[in-house]
Amino acid sequence: MYLLPSLFTAVNIAAGYFSVTQTMEAITHDAPTHLDWAAIAILFAIPFDALDGRIARATNTVSEFGKELDSLADVITFGVAPSLLAFIWGFHFLPTSINAELRLHLLQAGVFICFLFLLSGASRLARFNISQDAQPRNPGRPGRKYFVGMPIPAAAGLLAAAVHLCYGIPVLTWWVAIPWLILVGLCAFLMVSTWRFWSAKEINFSRRHPFQLLVLLAIVVYIALRYSNVVLFLVALTYMFSGIWARAAYSWSRRRRRRPGHAPGDDTITSASKRDSLESL
Repeated sequence: MYLLPSLFTAVNIAAGYFSVTQTMEAITHDAPTHLDWAAIAILFAIPFDALDGRIARATNTVSEFGKELDSLADVITFGVAPSLLAFIWGFHFLPTSINAELRLHLLQAGVFICFLFLLSGASRLARFNISQDAQPRNPGRPGRKYFVGMPIPAAAGLLAAAVHLCYGIPVLTWWVAIPWLILVGLCAFLMVSTWRFWSAKEINFSRRHPFQLLVLLAIVVYIALRYSNVVLFLVALTYMFSGIWARAAYSWSRRRRRRPGHAPGDDTITSASKRDSLESL
């Protein structure tokens, strides 16, 4: 075991464990406060999950032990913790005053979809571990690296950001629980899909950058922390829809090229710039 990257992974696990304990506390004591802290813990773990691999590569401390520990940590922090949070926040506190049969169906569907999220996240990690240079079904620009399927930290971050957006106040109406059910199910599908998502691996922190970039990053971090409820949710939602848009744009361009009477060379002449802008996502 290399100590430095493993410490970041340990913080990741600790955040997931803290999130689970806060979600359990919310069942009996001050639900909004505990649920909000559970969501914040998941969001807090995301940068540590992103940094442990980069630090391991930068310090030449990559090991098979570290890879397996990181995957197990992700199952806890971005699989178990958000699935439990999604169920408790979205379905557990539905009032008994609504239709009893409707409430029962929502609870049962919530249990199933939240478990599906956990199963999809674990499957996504297993596929990532055994894949050698996997390529998405809708390839992007040559030379760029993409995730195949939505990464589990991004999916967990979207659910946590949604809870944080509402300050942890649980869902109390059935017409909000249904869109929540759809969102959790959509995240589960996107994780096991073969659609491309931006990986940010082309960002090189070891290369020289203008000093002004440091000021810009400081401003961005301040805004993200000061208005975290809105900013983090918008960022997570935008990332999810970027993968959906990339897939839709790729399908549209393929159907256009296969249209009868459409010469193959027309695309390169009349719509090359448009296709490049779509594939750059």
